[in-house]
Amino acid sequence: MKIILRLTLGMLLAVSPGILLAADSPSALVAEASGWQDLMPAADLKGWTRLAIPPTNQLGRAQWHLDDSRQLLVCDGDGGHEMLRFDRMLTNCIFHVECRFVPLAGKKHYYNSGVFIRNSADGTIWHQCQLTMDGGYLFGRTPVKGKPQPFLAQAEDRCMKPAGEWNFVEVAARNHTLTVWINGAVISEFDACEMPAGYLALESEGYAIEFKNLKLKELP
Repeated sequence: MKIILRLTLGMLLAVSPGILLAADSPSALVAEASGWQDLMPAADLKGWTRLAIPPTNQLGRAQWHLDDSRQLLVCDGDGGHEMLRFDRMLTNCIFHVECRFVPLAGKKHYYNSGVFIRNSADGTIWHQCQLTMDGGYLFGRTPVKGKPQPFLAQAEDRCMKPAGEWNFVEVAARNHTLTVWINGAVISEFDACEMPAGYLALESEGYAIEFKNLKLKELP
């Protein structure tokens, strides 16, 4: 979901001044291995729901499926723009995702997907970690004094590995703060989230991508 945000004085652009950017910082899964729940879906995707982006659009064909032999959740990337939402509302948590794009030959490809946190049930409020070659930033549509507005929290560095290589991503929500960690470093942070709880989701946006080792850790 790549958009150009024109942020006027009435809009929100917030990156926490206390963000810690540390090369080779361990993932939360590695740093503390206990307390994690496995979120890999079953073959029937029970517990997950497809939502069109935007939610007023019609859903395309089913494009998410479990490759049980490889223990991968595969998104074909050719069934329309949508998210796959985990169906339990969560407050403070960390969502661990491992993903890689399926390489395409020929011209240079942009590659596009995302990880969502603290979304509304219908997807009209959304906070996305952008997974592109220049991604890692948080952006979306968030309440500002109760009124939905666009926001952008820039990434401090490019962080995604080339198509075909695995990326390790964690998106965390702690009270008002959303944090993105990718491939060894904290990349982006947004400290003005007014949504006290919400939903996790994965994005399909035109490129085949594989996910594995989906983990959830709920925080106090």
